[in-house]
Amino acid sequence: MTTSKKYFHIIGLVMLIFFVISFITNILNSIIFDVKNSFDLSLTLTGLLPFAFFIAYGVMSIPAGFLSEKYSSKSLLFMSFLIMTLASLGFVFFPGYVVFSITLFALGCCMAVLQVVINPMLRVAGGEEHFAFNSVLAQLVFGLASFASPFLYKYLVNETSATQGLAKALRSLVPVNLPWVSLYIVFSFIAFVLMISVLSVKYPRFERQADEKAGDSRSYLDLLKNKWTLLYFFGIFCYVGAEQGIGNWISQFLFEYHGLDAQTIGANTVAYFWAMLTVGCLLGLLLLKFIDSRKLLIGATLISIICLVIALLGTSKMSLLAFPMVGFFISVMWSIIFSLALNSVKEHHGSLSGILCTGIAGGAIIPFIIGGLGEILDLRSGMFFLLLPLGFIFSIGFWSDPLVNNKTISIKKGN
Repeated sequence: MTTSKKYFHIIGLVMLIFFVISFITNILNSIIFDVKNSFDLSLTLTGLLPFAFFIAYGVMSIPAGFLSEKYSSKSLLFMSFLIMTLASLGFVFFPGYVVFSITLFALGCCMAVLQVVINPMLRVAGGEEHFAFNSVLAQLVFGLASFASPFLYKYLVNETSATQGLAKALRSLVPVNLPWVSLYIVFSFIAFVLMISVLSVKYPRFERQADEKAGDSRSYLDLLKNKWTLLYFFGIFCYVGAEQGIGNWISQFLFEYHGLDAQTIGANTVAYFWAMLTVGCLLGLLLLKFIDSRKLLIGATLISIICLVIALLGTSKMSLLAFPMVGFFISVMWSIIFSLALNSVKEHHGSLSGILCTGIAGGAIIPFIIGGLGEILDLRSGMFFLLLPLGFIFSIGFWSDPLVNNKTISIKKGN
């Protein structure tokens, strides 16, 4: 395989897919307050919505790896966007809590497949020697989409924009009391355009590297017998659960405890949370060149815990600042935990990646637990549960023992 040739149209397509994945995934953080009120849900039933979406990652991550070995990237991309189009339209035509839950599960399954498909595509399209740079660029695009999606939500639900052309046209297609459902008209249109686009794109032929292959059932069994696999799986589980547990409940928390409008101030705070997470990710990549990843994880997690406590106990102004700062400091956790995991086993890295990605199901479980505790006690008490997964992530910096440490630059020696 030649790595010198670049396929810029494929790189562009992959970046666009990363944008769409993030745009659709993290819109749930912004609309959850409206969904709760629209369907008159308890906190527990509200928590089941992110559960439906993220549990799909747990269900589909490993099967998606096997599917990628059997079917072409083009076929999997086409089917994923077809299902996304139909699922989004289905909810628009039949808006209800049960249908929405099914829609979220279907979208989550598609996202899991897309994640498995596009990373090898990016490696080949951009050249192996540029894969690290392109991966960082993809994460930046992912973060920008998370930042942008709340503003589309604000535009569609804001009463002042209801008389404007596009917003008025989209809102006229959904029930008057459910303006946020118009988002899924936009999503179905985006998915449909991408579905058509993938049919017209020419894809380079490539062989998957060992760390990109799904592996056989024996490799999974061998890994599951390894305590490090289970510990790092739980680390990913805790990280995604904490990330989504914070993002999903910001708007509701600000409304309940500070009386701040969820559709404006709440949506803005969610956007700033994702924006700071993106900025923190880029800074973290730089710091990893100078600081051992385990020490960076310990420091970042400790500050994250402090910021979360301030957000939950402080004044409204303190909360508005502290929630985005939590996003800034948790940003390095995913890449550090993932790299420590891969550097802690000698083989079956492809299978290990599948197991770790299954840990994304933490985004389903932990927000649901918060909702349940919020129902029994109150939302603030429920959100204090986040200290437990953050505490486990904090411990990783002490007990992790990778076979290979991240290479750092000594300022004194200059190497």
